[in-house]
Amino acid sequence: MNLEEFVEMALSFPGTISQPHFDRTAFKITGKRIYATLHDKSESANILLSTAEQKIFCSIDKAIYPVPNKWGDQGWTTFELNKTERAVVLDALNSAYKDVLKKTKKGN
Repeated sequence: MNLEEFVEMALSFPGTISQPHFDRTAFKITGKRIYATLHDKSESANILLSTAEQKIFCSIDKAIYPVPNKWGDQGWTTFELNKTERAVVLDALNSAYKDVLKKTKKGN
């Protein structure tokens, strides 16, 4: 998977916008929180998963791993895009997107 495919995939979710976020591009639902970021230089994306989902995705491949800091402890997970199958990234994005919607509906 390449950077352009990731951007296209992330923006395919209803209401998703992209915007600069430090040295990355952030993807979020309009008016809601960020659920994924893209780092062009390293060709990687960080996707926000539940900690249970993070463990499952990380067991799939060595190119998927927790962000190595407090953000990783909160479920932020790195996906090396050029080493990860498109379907796996799509599953992770779908999960992160749905989680943002679910938390928003609960008023969190």
